Amino acid sequence: MMIIGVDYHPSFQTIAFLMEETGECGEQELNHSEGQAERFYRDLQQRGIRVRVGMEATGYSRWFERLLGELGFELWIGDPAEIKAKRIKKQKTDRNDARLLLRLMLENNFPLIWVPSPENRDLRQLLWHRHRLVQMRTRIMNQLQALAMNEGYRWKKKLFNESGRAQLEKLSLAPWASRRRQELLELLDRMNPTIEELTAAVEREARKRPEVLRLMTHPGVGPLTALAYVLIIGTPERFHRGKQIGTYVGMIPSEDSSAGKQRLGHISKQGNSLLRFLLVEAAQAAARIHPDWRRRYIHLAMRRHRSIAKVAMGRRMAIQLYWMWRTGCEYSQSVKCGSYAGQLGTGHGVK
Repeated sequence: MMIIGVDYHPSFQTIAFLMEETGECGEQELNHSEGQAERFYRDLQQRGIRVRVGMEATGYSRWFERLLGELGFELWIGDPAEIKAKRIKKQKTDRNDARLLLRLMLENNFPLIWVPSPENRDLRQLLWHRHRLVQMRTRIMNQLQALAMNEGYRWKKKLFNESGRAQLEKLSLAPWASRRRQELLELLDRMNPTIEELTAAVEREARKRPEVLRLMTHPGVGPLTALAYVLIIGTPERFHRGKQIGTYVGMIPSEDSSAGKQRLGHISKQGNSLLRFLLVEAAQAAARIHPDWRRRYIHLAMRRHRSIAKVAMGRRMAIQLYWMWRTGCEYSQSVKCGSYAGQLGTGHGVK
């Protein structure tokens, strides 16, 4: 078997390899755009050589992963943070990185991570596409609000109902401001049907999965948040306890403690930004509609700050959803089970 450590870059990769049977080793740089890397791996397949490739988790590598899967090669993807921690010398070069990956694989010390399936990744594109379009629509709506406010009108949400839009179109504006208003309204009209279509697609995918429907019984959690949670977490068996979920989504404070003094900073944000956003958004919705969640949120906001309380409630929701998924319980059942994650009491006698 040939074992290859790959330091991957979007335009090229640096490899360090070892043939276990013969002890032959070497290093090489393979270009992507000219097809050099693809020819190299296809040549290995034609020669009947079994190959195991190790690389860090990185972006822009889907084509490479598909190529190795097509050729039947084994692919190990490692945690970049753990790999970096195993680097001994402070000399980072592409060749040194490839050698490090090769060494970790040979020592059976390679920090493997869970890799989602191609179907999972494609559904994530649906969620990201909808999310980005909603952000773009929000920017367009804010610009239209600014145009109206510059003319002395503050209609807020009423600006986008039928009567508000009619009044906006009747405003007498300068030529370029008028053109800006017209083109922004046209963009808004084109984006609304697209977002509705994507939202319907998300709802259809959510109905196909019993675990997503179960998570949707939680207050504030809709098909978008539940589906994103299931796709990004993957399987609850990856985590031994609920606290690990908070770490995985990056909603725990960073820490730099020493000599018995604890120093906590902002949240680490070392997880999926879309899931983190959706959890905080869902937690705010739960605090609006559910008395227990609202009581807990108000208590945290009084002690600290509203922004900190929102993130804390989002983390609590992530843990609650984990236990619901792992135990197969709906929200009402999970609260009765007595899990600490389901008990929303403040711990100070307030109920």
